[in-house]
Amino acid sequence: MQSKRRTLLAAACLAACFASPASFAAKPLVIGFSQVGAESEWRTANTVSIKDAAKKDGITLKFADAQQKQENQVKAIRSFIAQRVDLIAFSPVVESGWDTVLREAKAAKIPVVLTDRAVNVSDPSLYVTFIGSDFVEEGRRAGRWLVERTAKLPNPVINIVELQGTVGSAPALDRKKGFEEVIAGNPKLKVIRSQTGDFTRAKGKEVMEAFLKAEGKKINVLYAHNDDMAIGAIQAIEEAGLKPGKDILVISIDGVKGAFEAMLAGKLNVTVECSPLLGPQLMQLARDIVAGKPVPRRITTVEGVFPAEVAAKEFPNRKY
Repeated sequence: MQSKRRTLLAAACLAACFASPASFAAKPLVIGFSQVGAESEWRTANTVSIKDAAKKDGITLKFADAQQKQENQVKAIRSFIAQRVDLIAFSPVVESGWDTVLREAKAAKIPVVLTDRAVNVSDPSLYVTFIGSDFVEEGRRAGRWLVERTAKLPNPVINIVELQGTVGSAPALDRKKGFEEVIAGNPKLKVIRSQTGDFTRAKGKEVMEAFLKAEGKKINVLYAHNDDMAIGAIQAIEEAGLKPGKDILVISIDGVKGAFEAMLAGKLNVTVECSPLLGPQLMQLARDIVAGKPVPRRITTVEGVFPAEVAAKEFPNRKY
């Protein structure tokens, strides 16, 4: 009997030694993700999308909120490197200043994915791919809407004030560039004030108050680089005794629910979509990269433009 038990035990050991790797539970993929912060409805929806997608896919997500500070993101990335995560993804606060820490990730053989915002680095191989929106095109779309809307207005000059995003950030630089590219050849359209509102509702209101104090009723159009700043500015416009959407046309970018609510109330004229729902795409991309599969250098999300006229029909479809 003892001999028979030994034989069975030896057979079991032999089977285990030659078992297929698939018969063992696969080690969960570990991703380190550094988020810009929680400065807007868009950013909150982006964070939820990434966390939910990781949970659904059984991926371990190490999440760090940079609170809109580049130094916090650098620390987070170095922490991910020290923890030997499988992949690092981050949405950079600003475009420049990443070469050193990304070289450290490359030396550790940890692939890096940029989400939502791009970087300006000396060596493009420091990151694998970018997934997100075309911010220049978003600016162009805002500009095209304005050109079309104001073409038939009798005003000899349309005075525009601009609320820029965070100084040095990719969306702020690109949304400004795209907008200016479209209106540059139009002598009727003139930007008279342009200042950062840091992508926040409070700062958007504060800067718009300053614009109104300086320019008053000369302002015909507000172009805000995101919906939250536009919503803050709408408050300032109302408090100044003017009607947003009528006395001052309001153009913004992101397409969050708050913007649709403002359009339904007649206070915002158009929002250019910038989808934050990148989570599922990011998780699949991470799996492909870690598996050694080739991926595109840039993956651009498909988005639209929503003027106030379609807000009621589109609002029930908004997921963020």
